[in-house]
Amino acid sequence: MGEYEEFAEALFGQLSVEIKEEKEITQLAIKAKEGLADKVRFKELEDITKEIFPIFKDKVEDFLGVKVPDDLQLKFLELEELKKMKGDKVFADKEAKKYVTELFHAVAKEDLKKIAELMQQDTPKYLVYSTYAIQYISKITTTYGDYLDSVIYLNKFILSKYPQIILYKQGEPYESRFENVNSGYIGAVKMTVLEELIHSAQENLQQVNKNAAMEVNKINEELANIILSLDTEIVNKLSEYCQLQTVPDNFPFAKKANLFFFLNPDHFLIEQIGPDVMTFTHVEIDPKIEESIPQLLGIYKRWLVPIQQHHAAFTAMEGMASFAIDDILKDDKDFQNYLTTFMGTDFSSYQVRKIMGKDFTKAVYEKLGKDTFKKMIDVPPNTRELKDPKLYLKKMSL
Repeated sequence: MGEYEEFAEALFGQLSVEIKEEKEITQLAIKAKEGLADKVRFKELEDITKEIFPIFKDKVEDFLGVKVPDDLQLKFLELEELKKMKGDKVFADKEAKKYVTELFHAVAKEDLKKIAELMQQDTPKYLVYSTYAIQYISKITTTYGDYLDSVIYLNKFILSKYPQIILYKQGEPYESRFENVNSGYIGAVKMTVLEELIHSAQENLQQVNKNAAMEVNKINEELANIILSLDTEIVNKLSEYCQLQTVPDNFPFAKKANLFFFLNPDHFLIEQIGPDVMTFTHVEIDPKIEESIPQLLGIYKRWLVPIQQHHAAFTAMEGMASFAIDDILKDDKDFQNYLTTFMGTDFSSYQVRKIMGKDFTKAVYEKLGKDTFKKMIDVPPNTRELKDPKLYLKKMSL
């Protein structure tokens, strides 16, 4: 087996827990369906969604004071299609986009051979975009919906299986337990549809986020090209200096990949400076590293602006959605049942950003009321303003 094939295997190694979980969910769903038989029947996901969609569209428009597009489509995706779609959510230029699509399709099909070929075909792109495959696909079982380009995608793989599995696990008598689980299921669908409707109304924020993410990816590709062009002596010297895991000399690509993942600004700057990098305007790096890669400091400086724009836009989008959902569904019995029946605890960085965005939205809403949402969409906050909403309010009052 060649180095690229081994690296492709390593990709699936990083996703092994998630892939195992997906298989377990599939098997459990079959058992649950057999166990429940004709005793109880959950309504189809498509039917619930289409029933609540117009109602929630009106609720979103009323609460946000912002128009929801009229041309929205609904799509209900099973696992493989869902994984392929995740590639569409990776924002990249036209050339890279084709590569990303092929990569996500190969990952969705667990096609090791194709992944190794793609790695060999364009190694810098693989280094940059394989991280997205890991990041996005690892969240498949906890992400119920997505919005992109006038389409709301619902995770049919999870939403159509979880209620049956939960009820089956609770055991007999199914009939008496059905109402509560069914209510939680409907609550999950309500929350998902509501969240994606809100995202569909955030047009300018979506565009800011997309443009910033594309710029970040271009910069990361540039860094990958630089590191892959380094000679062996420099790679070995830097790897030793940065105390990276020792890699045998007959795995030159793995050595450079390790160095890229370490020096990638997403990792290196955030590890060195911490989350406060999101408000920094200046960075410095170790002179010994700069000596070996003189372009690195310039790359980090250019990366700061788009990553902060991306962070701010994403945080604002998620925070606004979270704030609106809490308010719109605060008295909804199904949503409350969802929170107790379905929802787990998530302390990921995504959840932290969501909380920060929600706190920001709440602070601005207390001052600006219903105008908050249109203002946040039209004039997105920056990272400093997210941490200190008074700065944003001051800007809005000028």
